[in-house]
Amino acid sequence: MSTSSQLLSRRSFGRLMAGGAVAAVGACSPSSPTAGTPLRIMAINHVWSQAVKRRLGEFEDLIGRRVSMTLLTADQLAGSYNVKLNASGTDIDVMMVRALQEQGLFAHNDWLVDLTDRVTGDADFAWDDFQDAPRKTSTTAGKVLSVPVVTERPVLYYRKDIAAGLGGVPGTLDALMAAAQQAAGRSDGMFGYVGRGQRSGAVSQWSSFLYSYGGDFVVDGASGIGSAQALAAYEYYGRLLGRTGPPGATNMSLEQAMPIFAQGKAAFYIDADAIYSSFLDPKITTPAVRETVGFAPFPAGPAGARPHNIPSWSLGINRFSLLRDDAWQFIRWAAGVSQSRALQAAGIPGARTSAWDDPSTLKKFPLELAEAMRVNASRGVGHDRPQVLQVGRARDIIGRPLVASILGESVPPVARDADAEFNEFLVRDNRHKES
Repeated sequence: MSTSSQLLSRRSFGRLMAGGAVAAVGACSPSSPTAGTPLRIMAINHVWSQAVKRRLGEFEDLIGRRVSMTLLTADQLAGSYNVKLNASGTDIDVMMVRALQEQGLFAHNDWLVDLTDRVTGDADFAWDDFQDAPRKTSTTAGKVLSVPVVTERPVLYYRKDIAAGLGGVPGTLDALMAAAQQAAGRSDGMFGYVGRGQRSGAVSQWSSFLYSYGGDFVVDGASGIGSAQALAAYEYYGRLLGRTGPPGATNMSLEQAMPIFAQGKAAFYIDADAIYSSFLDPKITTPAVRETVGFAPFPAGPAGARPHNIPSWSLGINRFSLLRDDAWQFIRWAAGVSQSRALQAAGIPGARTSAWDDPSTLKKFPLELAEAMRVNASRGVGHDRPQVLQVGRARDIIGRPLVASILGESVPPVARDADAEFNEFLVRDNRHKES
């Protein structure tokens, strides 16, 4: 996921992303909609969006209006939102957003329609059918501002052939540490564990370790990263990746860590379940890994197994849209019970409990993975980063002790400084929320 910095005002957000984006997205149309005006959807170029785009004819027949769906990269999407929303543009109706990354800022700037009455007042939409953690994350300041359509959890990827000789699949973090240490010593070129270690990029995956040690980013409105639980989680992850992982781990995000496991150079790897297909792809993964890759739930720490279960992508409605009712009908259709089951059956993990409880929707996933995803979802925490306005800045602060631990430095003094800085950050962030 992108970790673009989130600024606080429309004007400053505009300066962040402006430039060439204006020409790319074109001017906003202020005219009132007619029967020929298309419903305009902006979305991330993702397997979910691609699948929905192929089905748009069904929805167009349903509402009697043409639909235009633009698919962009995460950076392009951010740039387009910046230009259009700063201009109060009416030429976006449905917005695909990250509830944990930009929804807080968009809410602060009043860029999203309050969907509370629509989702709770529509019995057929069945808002209570959405998993608890993603549903809660869709709410900001008591208002439902988005509907989750794609969810994500961390899964333990492992080599079955290696784990078999190390006592089996690690069910606890202590067992994972012991197995990774043994695996790292088996042969030259084999690492025990690989994972994200980059300062900001690692925070979302480290979150599940933090929760499983009993901590959180924010506790009672104040920084939680200086707690004993957070310190233990920092030191654990540093030992795991720094002592049993590859050199240069502090420069690794998803794009650098995943290939190491895919090429058979690591015994264990924890990352998003959404990337599982990469390890079954002969263009990416060696035959040894494809034939032996296993999938397991996140291991239990001192506070149990507490992985994140987040809405990685959600749908919201642009407050300046002139087609709000049709925009809601799109969300109602695309995130409805029937469509959610169909998309999950195609291998795209959604947010509805009824879909996860239906074995027919899980046939596309490897059996072991489907069970790991189901278990992780039932235990999940609804955020994988602090829920603040300036998410990028917060991640940068939180990631500093993580890097120190991976490098083998003393963690307490670094965590103490980061804790003080994060507390100051939260005071400022809360002031902006209230302004």
